[in-house]
Amino acid sequence: MSENFLKAVAERRSHYAIGNVAVTSTKRIIEILEQAVLHSPSAYNSQSTRVVLLLGEHHDKLWDLLIEIMRERLTPERFPRTEAKLNGFKAGFGTVLFFEDMDVVQGLIEKFPTYKDNFLSWSIQAAGIMEYVVWTALEAEGYGASLQHYNELIGEAVAKEWDLPSSWRINAQMPFGNITAPPTEKTFLPLDGRLTIFR
Repeated sequence: MSENFLKAVAERRSHYAIGNVAVTSTKRIIEILEQAVLHSPSAYNSQSTRVVLLLGEHHDKLWDLLIEIMRERLTPERFPRTEAKLNGFKAGFGTVLFFEDMDVVQGLIEKFPTYKDNFLSWSIQAAGIMEYVVWTALEAEGYGASLQHYNELIGEAVAKEWDLPSSWRINAQMPFGNITAPPTEKTFLPLDGRLTIFR
């Protein structure tokens, strides 16, 4: 079992060439998200991370919103390259949105003032763990995914479009789909200096 887990960890990659063909059933995707939401750890078992799955026209709408935002922000010379990148994400099967419920984080700060300077950091760690669990699980099912961070650009528009609570702060976007081309080669720094062991 541990070898299967480490194999999944090793095979998880950032995939930018994705398509909109279902590799599994939608039910299976939802099961993965349910398990990640239930079982990803968080400080004080705060369970502050929130997840939204966008499929079909909702997935398309997200990337169309971002394309229009970037069209207004970029020069005509720079926009086409960004538009092509965003259309690559839109070409996928769906997008998972990750949020932190800041009401939960603030509640912990008020309840445990001794650790008040840590709770934001701990919530980010919890979010990262859940993002990694979802990413690795999708990869194990045969989907390619990547983690994007257009947070400040689309947070307000996303909250309005999908009527999400104002306390939810967007953390990341994970477009996913069937893999249409292999990822770029991954290089590794030497373990020496990255891993220290005292025996």
